Parts: sequence; C-alpha cells; structure tokens
Amino acid sequence: MTTKLLGKIAVLASVSIFAFEANAQDANKNVKQKFTDERGKPSLITFNEKSTYKSTDSQTAFVELLGLKNNSNFSKTKSETDKLGISHEKFQLFHQGVKVEFSTYTLHSKSGKLESMSGEFYQLDNVNTRPSLSKEQAFNRALQQIGASKYLWDSPAEAKLNDYQKPAGELVLLPLTDEDNNGKKTEQLRLAYKFDIYATNPVSRGDIYVDAVTGVTLLYNATIKHLGEFSNGSKPSVDKKTGNKSMATAFVAANADTRYSGTQSIQTSLSGASYILSDATRGSGVMTYNMKKGTSYTAAVNFTDADNNWTAAEYNNVNKDNGALDAHWGAEKTYDYFSLIHGRNSYNNAGAAIKSYVHYSSAYNNAYWNGSVMTYGDGSGTGGFDILTSIDVAGHEIGHAVCTNTANLAYQKESGAMNEALSDIWGACIEYYAAPNKQRWLIGEDIERRAGHLSLRSMSNPKSEGQPDTYGGANWTSQTKCRPTSNNDQCGVHNNSGVLNHWFYILTEGKTGTNDLGSSYSITGIGIDKAAKITYRMESVYMTSSSTYANARTYGIQAATDLYGAGSLEVIATTNAFYAVGVGTAYVSTAKIAVPKSAKTATTTEAFVLYPNPTSEVLNVSVKENKVSSYKIFNSLGFQIQTGKTSGGEINVSNLSKGIYFFELNNGQDTVVKSFIKK
Repeated sequence: MTTKLLGKIAVLASVSIFAFEANAQDANKNVKQKFTDERGKPSLITFNEKSTYKSTDSQTAFVELLGLKNNSNFSKTKSETDKLGISHEKFQLFHQGVKVEFSTYTLHSKSGKLESMSGEFYQLDNVNTRPSLSKEQAFNRALQQIGASKYLWDSPAEAKLNDYQKPAGELVLLPLTDEDNNGKKTEQLRLAYKFDIYATNPVSRGDIYVDAVTGVTLLYNATIKHLGEFSNGSKPSVDKKTGNKSMATAFVAANADTRYSGTQSIQTSLSGASYILSDATRGSGVMTYNMKKGTSYTAAVNFTDADNNWTAAEYNNVNKDNGALDAHWGAEKTYDYFSLIHGRNSYNNAGAAIKSYVHYSSAYNNAYWNGSVMTYGDGSGTGGFDILTSIDVAGHEIGHAVCTNTANLAYQKESGAMNEALSDIWGACIEYYAAPNKQRWLIGEDIERRAGHLSLRSMSNPKSEGQPDTYGGANWTSQTKCRPTSNNDQCGVHNNSGVLNHWFYILTEGKTGTNDLGSSYSITGIGIDKAAKITYRMESVYMTSSSTYANARTYGIQAATDLYGAGSLEVIATTNAFYAVGVGTAYVSTAKIAVPKSAKTATTTEAFVLYPNPTSEVLNVSVKENKVSSYKIFNSLGFQIQTGKTSGGEINVSNLSKGIYFFELNNGQDTVVKSFIKK
C-alpha cells in the first residue's frame, strides 16, 4: 500500500505525526513546539534556538508557559546530568502547601540554556485543602480497606531490615481521571491522606489514598507487584543469622552451576571458613539470602560453600538451592547492564545494595520487589512455576525498582500497563546481555510449568498468551469507566502491557503486517541496543506517574530525537513502531499545517477534498470518480475516533470537540491523509 500526501495540507511535523506547530498555538516567541495531553495540558514544550530562557528561569517558565498561579509553586526535588550533557531538574507541584500527587515537571537544559520542559500539570481552581477527617481516622479507614491480620510494623526488627516505618500519613491532592463513553477525559483533584502500608499476612505493600473528607478509598498504588495477574502467592550448610550485616573478610570470583543458565561466573565473599553469596564489587553490594521457606527476613541465613565451587552436585537438590545461584548471578548482571549500557549506578542511581531473598514461603508462585529487597518464591511446580529466579524475572523485578526511581508510573490503567511492560523490556534486554542464546522475547520461559503455555508473556506475539498487540484491539482491557481493583488487575496492567512490549519488539526487530485497527505497516528494526537506549531515556527523562500510551509516543519520539537527531532513521522507526501497535499514525517528513482560507481550494487532480475547513457541524468530502473508500478520523493525539465508508458527501462531525483532526481516506490502493479543524 502506498501512502501519499496530496494538496496544500501537509499534515504533520517530523517529531510527531500529531504534534502541530506551537507557533500556531502559543504566543510565546521562545516556543518551538507544544505537545498537549488528553486533558489539553502541555506535556512537552520544546524551545527554538533563539529562545532566551535559561536554566535558572524555571519559575518564569512555569508561570508563562503553564499558567502557574500565586497560590501554587513548584519545588525542586532532583537534578541529574546525562551522557549527552543535558541537565534534568525535576520539580514537584504544591498548592497552598499541599503536594499535588503525581504532578511533576522537569526542565531539560544544556550549557545553561533551557532546551525543553516536560511533565504533568493540573489546574488548581476551587480545590479544597481542608480535611474533615483526622490522620488517625483516615488511617483506621485504610486498615479496614487492607484487611490484613498482621503488618510489618508489628515486628520492629523486620521493619528495620526493610527500611520501613509505620506510616504517619501525608495530606495530598490526588488527581483522579475518568472518561465518558466517547473517551473524553475528565479530571478532579481530591484531598486525601496517603499511607504506605506494608501488610505481612497476607503480604502486600502499597500507597493507599483515603479521601480526607468522606473517608472513601480513592486509590491503591501497589509497591509489591505480581509477576503475572494469576500469581500470588544435604548442602547447603547454613551459618549464623546475618540479616543486613556482612561478616565477609574478602571477596573472590567463583563458578556457579545455575538452575537455568548453565555455569556462570559470580562474585562471592569469604566469611570465616566459608564462602557466601555476597558481592562487594558492585555498588553497595549484591547479597543473596536463604529464607528456608519462611516469611521472616530477619530469620534468613546465608548460603555457604566450603570451596567456593558451587556445583550442581551440591545445589541441584530437592530444595532447588541452585535457583539461588540464578538470583545472585541475575542481580549482578542486572546491575552490570544498567551500569555499562545506561550509566546507571544500581536501581536508584546512587549505588544502592541489591538484596535477594530466596525460598520465600512454601510453593509461592511469585517474585517481587517490596520497595527495599527482592523476594523469590519456589513456585508450585506442575500447574504453576518452578523457582522464580530466572534472569529475565530478576531483571523484570529489579526493573520495577528502576521505574520507582525514575518515571514512578502509577500501578493502574495505562501507566500501570507500561510499568509492567518496561519491566518486561528490561528483563528481555538483560537476558540478551547476559545470555544472548536464550529466547529474549519470551518472559519467564525458564520457569513456566503451566499446561498450554510456553511463557508468561510473549513480546513478539502477545496474542499467543492472551495479550493485545494493538492499542484498543483484540484482548485489550477497556479503560472506559474502569475502576482499578485487584479483581480486574488494576484495569489490566499485566494484560495491556502487551502493546508496549510489542512496540519494543517491532522497534528492535522490524516487522511487516496489519494491526487490529486495519493499519498496514512495514518497519525496519534498529536493533536492541538503540531501542533500549530510546526506551531508557523515555522512562528516565520524560515519563511521569500518570503517563499514557499517547504520552509514551510523544516522549519516545523526543528521546529518539535527543539521541539520534530529528528526522533520523531511529526517529522514523520509533514513530512507525507506535503506529504499528495502534498509537498514533505513521511518520511523515517535516511539514507545517496549512489550512486553506477558502471553503474548497483543491484542484481536480486531487484524490479528495474536505470542505468547509474549518467546520462546525458537517464535513463535506468530495471523492475523485465517486469511488467508495473507507475513512478514519484521528484526534491530535493520534487516536482513531471515527470510521466509516464514503463515496462523497456529508460526514457529521458535530460530536467532535474543538481542535485539529486528521482525515485518512483509503480507496484500496492509496492512503491519503489531510487535516481539518473543528471550530
């Protein structure tokens, strides 16, 4: 299928097919482009070469470009400089002294000059900041909602080991979004108490938000994630209980016969007369402990070996102790991958220790990051999983820690789906980095023991494990009027992750096909190394807590532009890979939108004509030779909102909101795209 753009309407800018030129929208002479989110708020603003904004002009930029008012302020929380020499200063929004949850904005500058700014901003008119409930009342409501019989604060030693304290509660303004049956986003900000609650029976950890006026639970943002929506839950000799304390006196290299990845080199430490799984060569250390099928972290002990030769004869036993060797090696390789490939010093970029606790509970079919340490279950075997310590699982779970310390994607709806997808992506990348002969596009293939399944998820063919490969296509969990709960997997976070997973696969390997929306594509892959660098920058520099797939597209294209330049093959591939999974349309070369001044300006040689343009109620379509063609209408974010067939005549667009739209006509041979304005 050939794609042509005819007439005087050149649809899109090179950076994004649905990003119209900012000088048509913004009077600020410094602005090059302004990208808005589904709520109409700026999510990314780029500046032209003549811009006068400096890196020190943050407050001025917030007022002039976001409309920040006197009773609100942004407070700087973090500053980092990347490999490109670009500094990123992250700011948190407050209103009348109350933090606006998930609302951060980052200023990106180089050599003291502001180059762009991105994030999430909320209008704060007529917002209540006076609670009716006390913290104690709200806390009791939170405990009723969790319904656990025991909490981590009940055991001070366990809490200390996990660097956890009983929550005092924090008053925040929580943005809540919903959408009507037409997909239109609505938002409100509710005053809420936030509590970080770690339950141990049954185990869970997450931030729970309780309405400070009504006492209703508004949101549960899980810290402990499940590997999948169906998951829950002779030698070695052991030495004395060590908890967080290492008794090691020297560290040395060793060979380990892992359960899933053959013989691998690991770092251990000499502790007394025995060697233990403790590596002091990476950051603040990589340590692996044995929970002995219990649930107490303080009762965990070291795995030990007398000669530092960790063989299958010793560890491939009924307890699956060789799985601990996978966990230790996997954590080391995860650290190495982020350090060597992305310049990141452990999950927090400050050298944090990576501690893994193996043999959690009995037949436990899950692995998770609890906010402080890694925890691995042994699995139930047939019908469930083998011990959940394969390298892609280790990379996946530690990837959640990376996300918490970067984008901090909320674990619900689209943001939660991308949280899961990013962890799958890092699992695949780390597996390829450490064990390139493995099947990197399958997640959890080494541990899978369920009948009829090859893995938990497939990135190359998401539908094979019941996931969608297209936004809004088959297997997609609808987000319309979906209230996140544990019963619906927080509105399909494990399910809808398939879309970003498949985007990454296509970006890496390339693909030719037709998606569930009927869009045909042919994409040349750019390789896993470049795809990973784009993804890492998208996550660590641009994404925010409530990012959607549309935001990911904007930020992914900007990340590719930062790394490889506007109009590069990498930018084209990134754009088209999103198009292939139903997010936005295909890449078109640099052009500005030009709206005809007359109602009908096209010549007789044009394939079709739209008029009047702008329009308020009806769009007239004049098709050459009156040939029946199919059409699609996309909004400015790239989402398909209307389809049909026409051989010419009127199309009712009265239900569309004001803005710029794109009309795609396909006559079976050619596809032509034009823009129009709904006034």
